[in-house]
Amino acid sequence: MVGPLTADDLLAEARRGLERLGPSEAAAAISAGALLVDVRSELQRERDGVVPGSVFFPRNVLEWRCDPTSPARDERVCDRGRQLIVMCDEGYQSSLAAANLRRLGFGRATDLAGGFQAWRAAGLPVDASSSPTSALTRRSISSRVARTSSTGRPFGSSKSQST
Repeated sequence: MVGPLTADDLLAEARRGLERLGPSEAAAAISAGALLVDVRSELQRERDGVVPGSVFFPRNVLEWRCDPTSPARDERVCDRGRQLIVMCDEGYQSSLAAANLRRLGFGRATDLAGGFQAWRAAGLPVDASSSPTSALTRRSISSRVARTSSTGRPFGSSKSQST
């Protein structure tokens, strides 16, 4: 009996089935019609920017957005014949995600080796001005301001007001 796998085992297994692309190869594939799928967190996208033309899905819903039989599918990504290039921050979770897409029938799914960090280091386009969560951040700040009492302390603050 074989013992449990490690995370490194899972990663190696996933990568065995992929033809991973470096940043310049990915850019060329995108120019030829491939779609870059960004699975980084909203915080990472806010902090670092986005790749123009990429499609964003949180990692936890990727398979449902790509599966053509899913009621939650996104028509932009559910063509099994189109090459999908999954990008995370450093190229680890994207390998696991791309392997799952292959299991869903996306025979050309792969990932970006080195992830967003490699893309940016290669000097490829990054749009920091349209970070997708800017509005989310503004709403969060507005919400915190709205929950602040007239004394300037957040509601529920344990400090009592002294006179």
